[in-house]
Amino acid sequence: MSRMLKKLGMPLGVLLILVWCLLPVAWIVSLSFKDAAAVTNGTSPGFFPTDAFAGWDNYRAAWDNEQFRRAILNSLGISLISTFLSVVLATLAAYAIARLEFRGKKLVLSIALAIAMFPVVALVSPLFDLWRTLGLYDTWPGLILPYMSFTLPLAIWTLSAFFREIPWEMEQAAQVDGATSWQAFRKVIVPLAAPGVFTAAILTFFFAWNDFVFGITLTSTENARPIPAALSFFVGSDPFNRPASLLAAGAVIATVPIVLIVLVFQRKIVAGLTSGAVKG
Repeated sequence: MSRMLKKLGMPLGVLLILVWCLLPVAWIVSLSFKDAAAVTNGTSPGFFPTDAFAGWDNYRAAWDNEQFRRAILNSLGISLISTFLSVVLATLAAYAIARLEFRGKKLVLSIALAIAMFPVVALVSPLFDLWRTLGLYDTWPGLILPYMSFTLPLAIWTLSAFFREIPWEMEQAAQVDGATSWQAFRKVIVPLAAPGVFTAAILTFFFAWNDFVFGITLTSTENARPIPAALSFFVGSDPFNRPASLLAAGAVIATVPIVLIVLVFQRKIVAGLTSGAVKG
C-alpha cells in the first residue's frame, strides 16, 4: 500500500498543480466562446459554452476593433525594441563584469539587483510628471525606457553567469590566431553564450508584453497604449455591464504570441534556464 502511494503521489501532485495553474486559463478560454448576452444576463453559468460557434463572434468583434489591433502593434513594436536594446546592452555589460577586473564590480551587480527588485508602482508618479515635461508621455520611447530599466539588471545578472562559465582560454586562443578582442567576443564568446542571450531576450520580451502598470499610466491614447492596458478600455453599450466574453476573447488573442513563443522555443528556453546550473 505504501509503495502504491509513493508511486501515485508524484503524478497526483503534478496533476493537482497543473489543474491549479491551468484552470484560470481554461475558464477564460471557455468564457471567450460564450454568448456575450447570455453571460451578461447570467443565463450561461456553466463551464462549457452552449453554442461554441456563436462564440467566434467574440473573437471577430475583438479583432475588428481598430483600437485592439493598434494595441497589438504597439505591444509588438515596443516589446521587440525593448528586448533588442536590453539584450545588446546587457551582453556588453555582463561581459565586462565577468571578464574585466575593476573597482566596484560587486557594487555594480548589487545596484543592478536592487533596481530589478524595486517596486514598479513607486516609479509611476515621478515618471508621469517627468515624461510629460520631456514630451515622452504617450509615446513608444516613454514605455521602452522604463521597460529597459527593469529588464537590464536581470539580463545582466543572467548573462554574467553564462560568461563566467566560458573558459578564458578559448578567447585567448582566438586572439593568438589573429582575432582582435572584438572579433573574439563576437565570433567566439557570444555564440557560446547563446542560451543565456536567448533566456535574457525571452524574459525581457515577456516583461514588456505583459506589463500593465506602465502601459495604463504612461499612455492616454491608442498611439502607444499596449494590449494589457487596451483591454481595460473594452466597454460595451452599457458601461455598468462590461462584455466579459469579449474581454476574454481579447485576452486569449493577446496570449497567443506568448504561447507560440514558448511552444516553438521551449527547448532553448529550458536549455538557457538550466545551463550553468550544474558544473562539471
